[in-house]
Amino acid sequence: MSRPASPVRAMLALTVMELRLTARRGENVLVTMIVPAAVLVFFATAGIVPGVAGRPVDFLLPGSLALAVIATGLVNLGIATAYERNYGVLKRLGASPLPTWGLIGAKLAAVLVLEVLQVVLLLAVAVFVLGWTVPPDASAALFVAAMLLGTAAFAGLGLLLAGRLRAEATLALANALFLGFLMVGGIVLPVDHLPAPLDAIATVLPAAALSAALWRHSGVQGTLACRSSSSERGASSRPAWPFAPSAGSSARRQSRKRRKIATAFWPPNPNPLIIAV
Repeated sequence: MSRPASPVRAMLALTVMELRLTARRGENVLVTMIVPAAVLVFFATAGIVPGVAGRPVDFLLPGSLALAVIATGLVNLGIATAYERNYGVLKRLGASPLPTWGLIGAKLAAVLVLEVLQVVLLLAVAVFVLGWTVPPDASAALFVAAMLLGTAAFAGLGLLLAGRLRAEATLALANALFLGFLMVGGIVLPVDHLPAPLDAIATVLPAAALSAALWRHSGVQGTLACRSSSSERGASSRPAWPFAPSAGSSARRQSRKRRKIATAFWPPNPNPLIIAV
């Protein structure tokens, strides 16, 4: 009878298996590889990102990298682990010689390998398709540190959902959080350009912290100056909530009323008892 493999070799074997399973699932390839690249290309070429000085790709590339981390750590890892728990795969792996730290380490190693591929893909798209160049003030060490901290945060959140909720609930909640982080996480829209009730919520989200850290250490000083100047203007420069009346709309309504009153008496009405308002 052969001796069992060492925990390190078993962890590496499980990491390779995790990567193979991810490559076989088309939905995982879509959310981890295609969606971040598509978001980067679409919003960088559409020219609809407000409050960005210079090229939109300078702001969108760090946000797309943050979206890739969220897709890999939260969506891919969380949903796959939830269904493995539901199908009893984790229970069988727990009965194997592989220790618990080896199981978690294999999943995190697979996440890191996927993120390396995502970074290479997004940088290739930014450089060869959008003409992006590395700014001279970029800090590679701090950029990698921010990526690792973001990976730990979202991988931990994905494992938390997988360990506490049913597989179907994890699937729904992970996808909902992914869309929410995409819209209000500072990925495609600066946080200080969100409506007043949302900007305070967005500032405490982990997605906004990750995208801001990646963007700050990418060395894009022009966009930083633009965003900081926008935040210094205060809440008066931010868009109001869609259902809240603004001062401009009230002034326009008053102006229309005055024009109606003026046109009711000019030209002079031959019958003063009939006034069209």
